[in-house]
Amino acid sequence: MQTETILYIIIAGIIALLLALFQYIKGTQKVSKLNVLFSFIRFVTLFSVFLLLINPKFEQLTLTTEKPSLVIAIDNSSSIKHLKQDENTLNVVDRLSQNKELNAKFNISKYTFGEQLIPFDSLRFTEKQTNISDAFSQLSEVYSDLNTATILISDGNQTYGNDYEFITSKYKSPIYPIILGDTVTHTDLKIHQLNVNRYAYLKNRFPVEAIITYNGNSNANSRIVITQGNATVYSHAVNFTKNNNSKTINFTLPANRVGVSNFKATVIPIENEKNIINNSKNFAVEVIDQKTKIAIVSDFPHPDLGALKKSIESNEQRSVAFLNSNEIINQINDFQLLIVNQPNNKFKKLFDVIHRENKNIFIIVGTKTDLNFVNRTSENFNQVITNQTEDYQAELNPNYAPFIIDDIDFESFPPLKSNFGAVEFSIPFETILNKKLGNVSTNQPLLVSFEANQRREAILFGENIWQWRAQSFINTKSFNAFDNFIGKLVQYLASNKRKNRLNVEYESFYNGNTNVIIKAQFFDKNYTFDTRETLNINVKDENSDEEKTFPLILKNNNYQVDLSSLPPSTYSFTVKATNENISKSGTFQILEYNIEQQFLNANVVKLNQLAENSGGTSYFIDDSNDLINNLLSNNRYASIQKSNKNIIPLVDWKYLLIIIALSLASEWFLRKYNGLI
Repeated sequence: MQTETILYIIIAGIIALLLALFQYIKGTQKVSKLNVLFSFIRFVTLFSVFLLLINPKFEQLTLTTEKPSLVIAIDNSSSIKHLKQDENTLNVVDRLSQNKELNAKFNISKYTFGEQLIPFDSLRFTEKQTNISDAFSQLSEVYSDLNTATILISDGNQTYGNDYEFITSKYKSPIYPIILGDTVTHTDLKIHQLNVNRYAYLKNRFPVEAIITYNGNSNANSRIVITQGNATVYSHAVNFTKNNNSKTINFTLPANRVGVSNFKATVIPIENEKNIINNSKNFAVEVIDQKTKIAIVSDFPHPDLGALKKSIESNEQRSVAFLNSNEIINQINDFQLLIVNQPNNKFKKLFDVIHRENKNIFIIVGTKTDLNFVNRTSENFNQVITNQTEDYQAELNPNYAPFIIDDIDFESFPPLKSNFGAVEFSIPFETILNKKLGNVSTNQPLLVSFEANQRREAILFGENIWQWRAQSFINTKSFNAFDNFIGKLVQYLASNKRKNRLNVEYESFYNGNTNVIIKAQFFDKNYTFDTRETLNINVKDENSDEEKTFPLILKNNNYQVDLSSLPPSTYSFTVKATNENISKSGTFQILEYNIEQQFLNANVVKLNQLAENSGGTSYFIDDSNDLINNLLSNNRYASIQKSNKNIIPLVDWKYLLIIIALSLASEWFLRKYNGLI
């Protein structure tokens, strides 16, 4: 408290005392006890009021003790059970959780991980994939404090994701791996990787690349065999030594019929091989008759064009050609879809042919577009010309109906450069993305589609979409999300199939280690998405004739069901609407493959390196008591006492108001009681 404030308080006390004495003592011949009592009460009242006017401030010091954090991340993948470490894992988790000394020293938090990191609930060891890197990436967002210890209970076998050995550049806390699994080296021969295209073309041969690895000390001779059903379609001898322990085999197979062709690659097991599950791998190829050809028409280069080509050709069913506005005229019937980039008067002949041939188009309107030409050419929309541009972000319309669109975090994408000015349509249209300026939705379309005169058309009112593809990769470490979005748009525009009230989206085959998701859309008689309908899917196993029925759950603008629990087999299915006699059928296959069963040992080398890089120490599961003792004795993980100093003004002290109220009330009561009022 400042000296000046103390001086004011002293003066206030003197004034309050003088006033109290003046009111009850001055002028009385004999000072009674009652007068002294009244003077004291009046002094308390006046002094309290003066204190409120001065409002001095006091320091309040609060001490708190903060314990360090102990994070326990537990591998919940099926490889733990495959390596027969499930019971050991449950025991060590209980031992750590119930240790009284650890609980007294640390705030313990438990998580499980497989494909994703989730708070600990239970351990079933059923996860089909392991992503250790992603688990630590998520933990780094929560535990940025360096006073944190992390116990990783895992076999160290990661099936996908970034290399977790170098996650310490992001995750700064020490990591203490508890290693699960057998560390004894066993003789093993396996198909390490099988590379094959998803699609092939009828009457062609498609390439296959098989990478076979050998783990052993002596020479080994085997053979790789590719079978289709009971027929062998390829066979090749492979020989290994201790040092020459990897072979890459390249060959081609014929595509003789349209549809899904199933194959099985097998490396013949050698003597005393412990794990023969990893000697075989199933794969499939969908044979198609021809490609969908798309032309990108532009009279000048732009990064958007390359990004669109990459996205479209990520699906091998499609090919893209670059042409200018003159070259396309004589080749227009060779393509199922034209993507017209920023047209101007040079495109007049092209648009005349497009209207005459009734071709589907996708128009990109950017800063170099001649809006006068576009407005004259189009009968369906008109954009106000202001000769100004603006940067607009994208906002997904969740009610878009023509096809299923997943939100790929459009709002995180950079803004597109667009012409400023309202757009008016003369026909019904569907908005895919709206323009958004900052946090304000403009309700103006950024990307739309519509159908007129039995042809389909889409318009993007902005340029620099190449930045979206780059941002999508930054967000997800993959181009797949953005490429799938562009692929669905192109698939819709390249087709002239009439509308169906029930549309089902699914793959011809699914790998055994991926999620089996089937999506559907249902429309009413006016082709408006109907959220009131109940859809069910009946799935029949073609091998066992077993049938199961699942409900489809409404999610945003589609219905979907997760069939990942189904075992590998060939399935036929029928999606039915409950309230109307409408259904859609199809078939798909789930290929038999469990990537978590491909391992024989724990990845000791990588877990040791992870511990060393982070400043921690690795332990085998039998040495978990040593880890507990290390954590308890490590002075790095000491509790921290923190002080918090608050400046509190006296006016916030409610008890002073109570004192004033009591003193006034008691003075009034005593005066009344003694007949002085």
